[in-house]
Amino acid sequence: MIAPAPTFPPLLSGLAVGAGLDPFAKAMSMAMIGCDSGLVTYAEAEGRLRWALGLAPAGPLEEAMAMVLAAGVAFSDALGALGPPETAVHLEWPGTIRLNGAQVGAIRAGIADADMDPAREVPWLCLGLDVALKMEAGREPGYDPDRTTLAEEGCGDIGATQLLESWSRHMLVWINRWLDEGTQPLHRDWSGRAHLMGEDVSVMGEAGTFLGLDERGGMLVRQGSGTTLLPLTRMLERS
Repeated sequence: MIAPAPTFPPLLSGLAVGAGLDPFAKAMSMAMIGCDSGLVTYAEAEGRLRWALGLAPAGPLEEAMAMVLAAGVAFSDALGALGPPETAVHLEWPGTIRLNGAQVGAIRAGIADADMDPAREVPWLCLGLDVALKMEAGREPGYDPDRTTLAEEGCGDIGATQLLESWSRHMLVWINRWLDEGTQPLHRDWSGRAHLMGEDVSVMGEAGTFLGLDERGGMLVRQGSGTTLLPLTRMLERS
């Protein structure tokens, strides 16, 4: 449980879940039985903040997946507003969040039914975030150089309530920009924070050079003389 309880911007509401429960799974189950769009489920436990947002986007699933990009950019904006100015947030496709080069969190996405057709209108899309606030008990700094926490990177003064409130405000801004301006602003801002763009990567069983994103946020990978598209829908989980 987060104390004090966070205050959410208009159109979003919050629901605390038990420390032993997964807010993403809770959001998925609530979408299946019916709930208001904009519900944020959240929990803090064992040095981690986990939260999820349920959305009812209008339009095809492949277009709604832009909200994954929005979730990452909103986190970067939130940490930029709260953390030290030298803090560097980078976004690794499809959902890894890196802080000063090391993994600090991740984004998930899921739909509350079994139909994964990217061209169909999706009734629900759930986004989940998991961020390490501080080290687990018994873990020494530097044990895993590729993983870090907010505390280890000089952001230990940022509380769970602050982070969740700031992310929610920035996420709402990006949702509104997406509705008004389309994917281009999101595409530009995400690409400006991209991890390993222009370098060799290995993602979802595909290896090659990360060229950038297509218009729907999919990863373009050069393999020899050809280019492979990995759509964002490949990261989807289903209930």
